Amino acid sequence: MSWSGRQVLVTGAGGFIGSHLTEQLVQAGASTRAFVHYNSMGAAGWLDESTVRDDIEVVAGDITDRDAVLEAMKGVEVVFHLAALIAIPYSYNAPASYVRTNIEGTLNVLQSARAHGVQRVVHTSTSEVYGTARLVPIGEDHPLQGQSPYSASKIGADKIAEAFNLSFELPVVTVRPFNTFGPRQSARAVIPTIISQCLARETVRLGNLQPTRDLNYISNTTEGFLLAGSAPNAVGQTINLGSGREISIEELARTIIRLINPEVRIERDEHRVRPGGSEVERLLADNTVAQTLLGWKPSIDLEEGLQLTIDWMREHLDRYRPHDYVV
Repeated sequence: MSWSGRQVLVTGAGGFIGSHLTEQLVQAGASTRAFVHYNSMGAAGWLDESTVRDDIEVVAGDITDRDAVLEAMKGVEVVFHLAALIAIPYSYNAPASYVRTNIEGTLNVLQSARAHGVQRVVHTSTSEVYGTARLVPIGEDHPLQGQSPYSASKIGADKIAEAFNLSFELPVVTVRPFNTFGPRQSARAVIPTIISQCLARETVRLGNLQPTRDLNYISNTTEGFLLAGSAPNAVGQTINLGSGREISIEELARTIIRLINPEVRIERDEHRVRPGGSEVERLLADNTVAQTLLGWKPSIDLEEGLQLTIDWMREHLDRYRPHDYVV
């Protein structure tokens, strides 16, 4: 399907994945509206630095304000809903904020899409909803387990999206990315944390080293979003976007160290360890549904993606605080 001339809305467009997706939609020819979180500076997050900024219609508001969402969705054909609070450690400190933003905010998107007769809503889930893998690789029918307030709020959002599809026949596709990484990602994620420390000092301080993750470069993930927004048979489906490869945090850190500075040491920092019982120990995606329904598979592998991310972070290290633990 061609995106040329199609009217789309991206919520959370100023963030990491949202900004990349917004740019890709513009480059594909879509008439793109970006919903960003209002702030008194008038900033639009990463979009302020985008080379296609002048081709984006930016609308500021709050995803928890139904009126703002309803207004932003006027005339829209496809909605990509990415607006969310995502930092897992901070969700232990502010769980009510996660419920309001992730569950109530998603409800506002779904109700507004229904009111406006939107042709498709692509709702963003997360692999964290699975909790520690009981069966691997993890298929979309794997049990859901809220091992953090964040993951619990995303399970709630996923179920609201599912209900609107089944109850009101709203055309919803749920995309479930595994651990996306790449340029612009904040230091609350493990890869920027490791890279920034490697670039700035001789020691990398980390929490748990044993958990495994399924890591996917940003352009792989955004390509999956575009396909989910257009594939004829995707409506009503939940679709994993994962590489099908797992790596432990320790092995990941050692891989990054080899790429940057083999002299760097790894130290365990108890302050960075998640509360007992909350750590997701293993994630490994089954991406068969994505391959079958969307014709999707990752085009950039882990090592290539890490090098691209390292190269970008070398040029933007001033945006990071390598000596701080960012939650």
